[in-house]
Amino acid sequence: MPKKLLKKYIPSPESIKKNKNLHFLGDKIHDPNLWHLNRRSVSAAFAIGLFAAWIPTPGQMVIAAVTALYFRANLPISVGLVWITNPITMPPMFYFAYLVGLWTLNQPSPAADFEFSAESIMASLGDIGIPFLMGCLVLGVLSSLLGYFGIRGLWRWNVVKRWQQRSVK
Repeated sequence: MPKKLLKKYIPSPESIKKNKNLHFLGDKIHDPNLWHLNRRSVSAAFAIGLFAAWIPTPGQMVIAAVTALYFRANLPISVGLVWITNPITMPPMFYFAYLVGLWTLNQPSPAADFEFSAESIMASLGDIGIPFLMGCLVLGVLSSLLGYFGIRGLWRWNVVKRWQQRSVK
């Protein structure tokens, strides 16, 4: 079932290979492992995509694509998962990352009289930066591990279930 569902939404390898913007990748884009839907490539793609989603930079998709090429993970899934952080979800996710960073570094919460304005944020950017980046790193690693082992477990569970259904017939 997961394989059929994923195939429904993933663009075909031919359409991506014909894309003019991807010709700089050369022959690496033709590697079949970048397009196969198997337990190894999909679980690696989830790990890459979920980790890249927590990187607070505009180049998340490029980072996910290059990492997927390097590790020979499913390219469309790696790049697509980056969109978990979109303009709607980014503020609460990154605020949560900041709180996790404060907790990880054992720092106190910011003052309650903090005024949410551009000037006050720019003035306290040095104090916010380290906990925020630490929280992004911690959540990136955790979500990457959960995604990797979660997909591998779900894939295995689905295969075992299908084998059991075959033996009943």
